[in-house]
Amino acid sequence: MRQGNWRGGAGNEAALAVFRLLQQLIDRYRRNRPVMPLVVIKAEDAGAGREIDEQVEAIVRLVHKANERRGVPVQRLEGGGATPYEAALDMVRTLAEKPWESPGTTQYKPLAFPRSRLLGAIEQATATVVGQSDGNTGEIGEELILEQLRRLRWRADRPRRGTWGASLRNSVRPETFVGALFIALLSVLLGEIDWFLTVLVASLALVGLAVVGLVGRSAPPLLWLRRASRWFATTSSLAASSTGYPSDGWSRLSPRGSWDVIRVRAAAVAKRVAHAGAGDGHARQFHLELRVQALLEDLRDNYRPRAADWRRAKRTRPPVVLLHRATQDNGGILLINAINNVRSRRSEVDPLLLLAALPAAEVMRHTPPPPQRPGAVRPAAPPGAQEQYDRWADELSLGQSPVAAAMLAWVLQLPLTTQELTTAPARTELVTHPVPRTWAWWVMSRTSIALVVVGSLLGAFLWAGHWRDTYCHGPLTDRSTDAIWAGRDGDRECVGVATVPEVRFARGNGLELLGGGEGITFDRIEQAIREENADIAPGDAYVTVVYAGPLTSTGRDPEATRKGLEELTGVYLHQQAVNKTVNRSVKLRVLTANTGQDMLRQLTAVRKIIEVARRDPTVVGVVGLGRNTDESDDAAALLRAAGLPLVNTTNSSSDLPRDFPNYFGLAATDEEQTYALGLVARQIARKLERPHAIVLSRKDRNGDLDRYTAEQRDAGRAMLRASGFALGPDVDFDLAGGASLNAPLTGICQAERVPDALYFAGRVEDVRALMRGLSETTGCWNRALTVFTGDDLTKDTFSDSASIATNVTLYHSSLAPLDRGTNPGFYADAHRTLRALLDDEKVTALAAGRPAYEDELFSSGQTVIAYSATAALYDAAARGDVRRSAAETWATLHTVELNNMPTGTIAFGPAKSSVSGHLHGLNIVKVVRPGPSAERTVVCGKPAGVAPPLTAKDCKP
Repeated sequence: MRQGNWRGGAGNEAALAVFRLLQQLIDRYRRNRPVMPLVVIKAEDAGAGREIDEQVEAIVRLVHKANERRGVPVQRLEGGGATPYEAALDMVRTLAEKPWESPGTTQYKPLAFPRSRLLGAIEQATATVVGQSDGNTGEIGEELILEQLRRLRWRADRPRRGTWGASLRNSVRPETFVGALFIALLSVLLGEIDWFLTVLVASLALVGLAVVGLVGRSAPPLLWLRRASRWFATTSSLAASSTGYPSDGWSRLSPRGSWDVIRVRAAAVAKRVAHAGAGDGHARQFHLELRVQALLEDLRDNYRPRAADWRRAKRTRPPVVLLHRATQDNGGILLINAINNVRSRRSEVDPLLLLAALPAAEVMRHTPPPPQRPGAVRPAAPPGAQEQYDRWADELSLGQSPVAAAMLAWVLQLPLTTQELTTAPARTELVTHPVPRTWAWWVMSRTSIALVVVGSLLGAFLWAGHWRDTYCHGPLTDRSTDAIWAGRDGDRECVGVATVPEVRFARGNGLELLGGGEGITFDRIEQAIREENADIAPGDAYVTVVYAGPLTSTGRDPEATRKGLEELTGVYLHQQAVNKTVNRSVKLRVLTANTGQDMLRQLTAVRKIIEVARRDPTVVGVVGLGRNTDESDDAAALLRAAGLPLVNTTNSSSDLPRDFPNYFGLAATDEEQTYALGLVARQIARKLERPHAIVLSRKDRNGDLDRYTAEQRDAGRAMLRASGFALGPDVDFDLAGGASLNAPLTGICQAERVPDALYFAGRVEDVRALMRGLSETTGCWNRALTVFTGDDLTKDTFSDSASIATNVTLYHSSLAPLDRGTNPGFYADAHRTLRALLDDEKVTALAAGRPAYEDELFSSGQTVIAYSATAALYDAAARGDVRRSAAETWATLHTVELNNMPTGTIAFGPAKSSVSGHLHGLNIVKVVRPGPSAERTVVCGKPAGVAPPLTAKDCKP
């Protein structure tokens, strides 16, 4: 845009003075936008010769030369025409229809003149109609004019015939804003949806762009809403022409009323234009001033403040019109008068700056009033009131002009003396600098907006990829932040809370329930919970329970999710029982939260649960977290700080119930379990001469965050010592893709003193390696051994003949005394509920010939414990069929006492002073292999709730 500085000389003092005035008005426009006059310069001496007039005209040429290449919108006019009216009208059309000088170097895009183009269309339609009627202006009808305007599509020139191909190419060129936007959107779509939908969307978008481009070049859509149409329908200059349809008939919300006003005014203007062409002086002055008004309104709009494109901040120099020689004959004086009249009548400031040079012999005065209309005859008698009103209204549009005023208010006349025009100034060199583009142009330009939009879209594309890698459901729009991806690409797990349908932790998990639950997959159980949630009507009262457990596996091993499957099944059974009960008005909604395989990511899940609870006041607590890890304390603390109670399922920690008042556990603690095992161990020790025992446990910090085995080890050591066993040094083993027991067992079995008993502080998945080692290692394979361990072995059915070594007797605790419950009908009801989830008629019956609770569907006890935990939390949250908050639920949990439960009475009373008086249910199970398969026997146990403590008489080995 920068063309370099202009340097020139002022030939005389008059040129220097006028030049400085004009440049000051131009350059100060950015700061204070001064009122722009119509500057008229002429020689003061009316008898000056042609040489003096040429000096005056040279001043206009000097101003033109100084501004033509610096970015100021300049238009130079040359008067000429058959009549002054036609010459002046031609100059107005030049300003509105022809490009201003140096449009490519201006601060902003070329000036637009929509109002002038609308009047040009009316003029063209009028000329066509008059030509068809052989010049008879009396035959011009409204319908003829409107029909012609429709053919012209209300445009002065017919658009060139567009083609679909050209329209499409013009729309999607990469260098255009729409093209760049289209390409960026296509890139984003490729990352969000599959290729077929992307191609479909792109094809529809291309067709839409082509249609919009073609229609936009062939017909103005929504004509009554265009700014030019609004001006035409509301300007007071045409109010007298459409008294039947006043200006307030136009409305954005009324197309029909607005069109009535526009059509009537268009017909009235067309008639005036036709009369002007026939020589009517009144019509000519009206036509010229209406054209000038449209021009000035267009210029005002080009500099309008608060426009969306910030045009006023971009255009810091006014439009400049230069008339090198203005006379009565060439229409220059008539044009200046018309501009002055419109400005005076409307009292509105526009940015136009005009400089005109008058010959010395010309006099700048008002255009005289138009003569009486041809053929007009003054009536002999005074006209009536209605006739006088009609005449007044007809002349009102012109009568508002100050044609008879004594002063030209907007004209600044500068008479120049002959001395000023002939005396050279002391400083003759003049300089102008290119007008720089402002910060607004750089910020709010098509290029900048395209870059911002494309950059934003590409950034959104990158962020969408980041969100997809961060959140389990992370599209651009409705992403859910409640579940995130954890781990590396190969071992990623979706961890958190499933609050949207797109997040399903068990999606595609075909792991099936055992026994009578055969065919019912993990995926189906999770889907069934979603269906129960969906059945809750919007107006129903409900409470929300969050189940948190291991619902996925990093190694893609479905069997690693069995604990989560069985516990979630228990939660579903109670949800279905509550929601299908007619007399319960408070429904149960369940959200699932995945803590990762082996609950190694439970803190992440707990934080997400807390975020959900802050948004959703119906969340009353958490069920699950049934594995004791190094993070269990922190998880319980976070929930306590958030005011959420935790009803635990199978976590047997002895510390959590003592340390956290929001913790309510259904599992017997490690101390309680080892107390019961001690009753058996004591009797075994009495039968030995020198009872000797070893504690074998997993190493700490194996990477599995396991605290269960560490607490077991401590509790087991204390139990063996109290039972009369002499303890050897503890032995531990590593985890390297499984239990590595060869070296530890070799050391134990080949020691000087082989132990009589072994307390195994490990997990159920370690038992196979333990039994294989005890049956193969020298020193142990032919020696009777007793192994004590915790409740984790309840998960194994020992169906494999290799599970228990022949020489080993195994005692473990069971947290769910299914044989001691008071609701035997629960199992059949639960079986029917689960079988109803299958669409086919395949029915797998419960195991025959033995109690239903011994079926593999229930034998691990995890389904029953999760059912009981959900029942306890729901009872506290909906006590008396009244929905309670999380804080109220926490307080009410201390008073829960549920009888008739599968394991006895679920109660959370105060802690007992003695470990033997606990309220948890418990069984001690003996496992041996006397024959081809393992045999399980319940040695002793007690139901949940208040029950007599176990004694040695109850627990015979």
